[in-house]
Amino acid sequence: MQQEFKASIDRALHNANLTGALGKFSEAYKVNRAKAYEGIDFEELRGKIAELKGSAASRLPELVELFRKNAEARGTKVFYTGDPAEVRQYILKVARDNGVTSIVKSKSMATEEIHLNAFLKEAGIEVNETDLGEWIIQLAGQTPSHMVMPAIHMTKEEVAELFSKEVDERLASDIPRLVKVARSEMRPKFLRAEMGISGANIAVAETGSIALVTNEGNARLVTSLPKVHVAVIGIEKLVAQFSDIAPILKALPRSATAQLLTSYVSIITGPTPNSDGSPKELHIVLMDNRRSAMAADPMFKQAMQCIRCASCLNVCPIFRLVGGHVFGKVYTGGIGTILTAWYDELKSSEEIQGLCIQCGACKDVCPGRIDIPGLIMEIRRRLVKEQGMGLAQKSIFSVVNNRRMFHGLLRAASVAAKPFAKGTKFIRHLPMFLADLTDGRSLPAIAAKPFRDLFPTIEQPQGLKEKAVFYAGCLIDFAYPEMGEALVKILNHAGIEVLFPDDQTCCGAPARYNGAYEVAARNAADNIRALLAERADYVISACPTCTVALDHEFIATFESLGESQWLPQARELAAKTVDFSTLAKKLVDQGRLSFTQGQALGAITYHDSCHLKRTLKADQPPRQLLRQAGYELTEMFECDTCCGMGGSYSLKLPEISAPILQRKLRNIKESGAPVAAMDCPGCVMQIRGGMDQDGAPVRVRHTVEILAEQLPPLSKKP
Repeated sequence: MQQEFKASIDRALHNANLTGALGKFSEAYKVNRAKAYEGIDFEELRGKIAELKGSAASRLPELVELFRKNAEARGTKVFYTGDPAEVRQYILKVARDNGVTSIVKSKSMATEEIHLNAFLKEAGIEVNETDLGEWIIQLAGQTPSHMVMPAIHMTKEEVAELFSKEVDERLASDIPRLVKVARSEMRPKFLRAEMGISGANIAVAETGSIALVTNEGNARLVTSLPKVHVAVIGIEKLVAQFSDIAPILKALPRSATAQLLTSYVSIITGPTPNSDGSPKELHIVLMDNRRSAMAADPMFKQAMQCIRCASCLNVCPIFRLVGGHVFGKVYTGGIGTILTAWYDELKSSEEIQGLCIQCGACKDVCPGRIDIPGLIMEIRRRLVKEQGMGLAQKSIFSVVNNRRMFHGLLRAASVAAKPFAKGTKFIRHLPMFLADLTDGRSLPAIAAKPFRDLFPTIEQPQGLKEKAVFYAGCLIDFAYPEMGEALVKILNHAGIEVLFPDDQTCCGAPARYNGAYEVAARNAADNIRALLAERADYVISACPTCTVALDHEFIATFESLGESQWLPQARELAAKTVDFSTLAKKLVDQGRLSFTQGQALGAITYHDSCHLKRTLKADQPPRQLLRQAGYELTEMFECDTCCGMGGSYSLKLPEISAPILQRKLRNIKESGAPVAAMDCPGCVMQIRGGMDQDGAPVRVRHTVEILAEQLPPLSKKP
């Protein structure tokens, strides 16, 4: 990342007003959104939206022409272009043809995209934003920081300061008073404007209608008072039928602002007479700007399903910290990263894509069912393909692809780290340029003896009929071998022999998440050979990131690279792969695994690994197992919010990872539970290291360790 971009991150992180405003909104949003969707099958609703929007994206040329035909039949003038410059020139011509000197605008991201305001101002035309948030940022000389709430980053005190300068009167930060001032300032502008410019949330090909969804009355004034109305609409807003409006209207307010409905839904079908009886001019500009190219791309077509609710921003732990002026260009957050890569150019997303921690929270709430993290991964892949990898990345991944060298270096690191560990299991301080890595969390010391060396010394019962191949992953193998020992103990109790292929290596997640798919593919091939060499009933992992790699990402990587020769083996491996807690719960339900009965072990809280909950959908098995073992589960606040680890993310952006971790530590401590359980060794590394530096008396443990201690004595019978 460039130094200036890193500096902008630092400025945002140290802006207490910004992080405070976004933090409070994010907390309230999650609660209110859940209430807003009560009684609604969200999966069914977003399935409908994805289907109708996806269908529209596959028929864009047809729908553009149908919309044009039906809109023009009702007296609307329709202009379609792929060039933003042509959009600007068309609007300027309409303005000059009608003698326009003053324009009022309602909120429109499409006009932000083409920088229309600056263009019209340079042409000598007064342009006034009338949406309250847009007016605030216009006065501040800023761009929107959020697609729905453009001024969410500003406090009421900052707004009062802006308004005070505008009206030349000292105003207090009283919201009703500030709204009143805004209204009184806006009224004359509405009355003198000769043109109104709006966007639209939906454009209906069947009727030539446009729909605007707003919470303020300004959009209705913009579209009705001036004698000329111009609507600028990206063609991704097109739907085929009028009935397609309904599911979007149902989801949009609930997802955008957690409201049951918005204050105004305006549906405009053709021009209506002006107040003086003269005919209104209605111009609809359908703008492409590479949207057709996006719709034609097999991977990115799904991004056309976005309804611009910005729910992805509202749940993003990174956006909550740095805001849209850092995490975005014109469009912000995760979806903004994708749109920037297309509407601007791929290189424009180079820095902002690195902010995504791949927690998947956005994917869970998206009413268009867009795999935002997956598309950001694809952006990374294409950036690497287009620009290549840096020297440091090449060096690191060449080592990771060489199993013997990689494991040899990890063994050497165990010896080298001893002076820093000072006889403990933690490295609490690192010198010089490495100091950031231990700022706010300790790191685990590399184990003196990795699991691969311990495994041959573990005595397993003879004659066990079922077999499970254990994929340890780097952290359990080299930092937390005790977790591997606990897993073997549990499976042995259930009558399963554990096998450990020595040729297994890194799952490739670090390479894949950095866009180096070729490197990840070599890791995948090495692991497929190692893990399928043994005949076994299961391939089990106690790391959700590794499980996702084995179960999903090996296949996806080979498909992305067109390496079809590996797909049958990758699918065979995926069919056998299971995470630890899911298999353990299955074994308990079958009566093959039980814990010491009648125990009351006290309170425990649980942190959800992002991959376990959002990709594997396995957040309940560990909770059920802990209860069955005798613990009383006390849920922490934001139990499923990312801990800030994100694999190599915490190494690349420790300044962002650290405050996310601190929030997680606070939530754990406030639960009052003396033990925090989790199913991810990466989360253990992050949270245990944080607790060590915090000094709080909370034990941080992997579920597999906790459950292994609650087993009854193993019968000697095979």
